[in-house]
Amino acid sequence: MAKRVQVVLNEDILSLGKDGDLVEVAPGYARNFLLPFGKALPVTPAVMKQVAHRRAKQLQQQAALKQEALDFQTALKTIGRFTVKKQIGEDDVLFGTVTNGDVAEAIQEATKKEIDRRDITVPDIHRIGKYQVQVKLHTEVTAEINLEVVSY
Repeated sequence: MAKRVQVVLNEDILSLGKDGDLVEVAPGYARNFLLPFGKALPVTPAVMKQVAHRRAKQLQQQAALKQEALDFQTALKTIGRFTVKKQIGEDDVLFGTVTNGDVAEAIQEATKKEIDRRDITVPDIHRIGKYQVQVKLHTEVTAEINLEVVSY
């Protein structure tokens, strides 16, 4: 059997792992593909120290992003209610529906912070009234806001 070689990945490789992972590969794969194209580095104490430093920095950045999301979640709760104005017809039925883009605009008007509309989950809204809307602020932080749909 062939001996395996340990390398540290410089970028994400679908079949092997993510950037900074320590993986074992066949020597020919490392020698002919990973090392010449800069996709991996041979394992040395200096490289391992760099990887540890890079991981610590990434953890700090992720913690800062999560804290920012938690602060924004608190701000959304403090505001309390967001209002979307829509045109209505008979029996308080909306022309069209309330979309996640409408909710994103309402949040941006109130907070001056832009939210990606794809991170907003809106229930089917076809009448005026009060509704609960989910806003994903971070992979681990989700805010639930009160949405009031009114006529204009």
